Amino acid sequence: MILIKNAIELQNLLAKQKRKAQKIGFVPTMGALHEGHISLITNSKSQNLLTVCSIFVNPTQFNDPLDFEKYPQTIESDILALEKAGTDLLFFPNQAQIYPMGLDQQPYYELGNLEKLLEGKYRPGHFQGVCQVVKRLLDLVSPDKLFLGQKDFQQCMVIQKLLTLQQSAIELVICPTLREASGLAMSSRNLRLSEEGKLKAALIYQTLQDLKAKLSIDSSIPQLLETSKLQLLNAGFNSIDYLQLVDPQSLEPITNWEPQTKAVLIIAAFLEGIRLIDNLPI
Repeated sequence: MILIKNAIELQNLLAKQKRKAQKIGFVPTMGALHEGHISLITNSKSQNLLTVCSIFVNPTQFNDPLDFEKYPQTIESDILALEKAGTDLLFFPNQAQIYPMGLDQQPYYELGNLEKLLEGKYRPGHFQGVCQVVKRLLDLVSPDKLFLGQKDFQQCMVIQKLLTLQQSAIELVICPTLREASGLAMSSRNLRLSEEGKLKAALIYQTLQDLKAKLSIDSSIPQLLETSKLQLLNAGFNSIDYLQLVDPQSLEPITNWEPQTKAVLIIAAFLEGIRLIDNLPI
């Protein structure tokens, strides 16, 4: 595996590969890698793509400075995991390589309601920051395929919107959420949970599964959702930002659902002060 920290060196090396007609798969991350990240690498490798991973904790997508400061960083174990998975190239830049003109003069992206609902409502500015860093990384890597995990469902929809806005030919590949044996969605933030917290956090996925089983034409969706929120709070969760049944494209809430209608159950909840998200397609 080649490790590159300089943006120009990265572009030059990948340009040579492009001239050899080598297709490129790209996995952007913020590090603290787990098996979910590695599954994205494996997916790219399985398609005979030159597989590039980036590790960069992006400051512009954190609306809580403390969350940014506490974000776990495990670069040594990350490098070992990427090497073992067969990653071809790791881009590990500092802030100056990603934002050479500084953080103040960043573009604004017209994301519509996608950045006003759910995560957008509770983390204002978050998706602008996501788009800023992803656009920069895509410009540097110029991949043929971009691999993201379904756990960050709304983020996937936002990046698809970004690609559309940019009239990009890059194919977005959304890979299934990987879970612990308990059902807890794998996440870098899980590292900040106690062992007891990890066990309790598994109630998130259990709640989504229970809701899916209870949904019917005659069910009162708002009442089902409120009951599930109370159950999580009574189980020891600090707070629930949202628990909703939404349209998988617009992410608008669905209040009347029929079995043939595609939908997604989506949640953000705090446990031990850690914000956890998950979703379950219906």
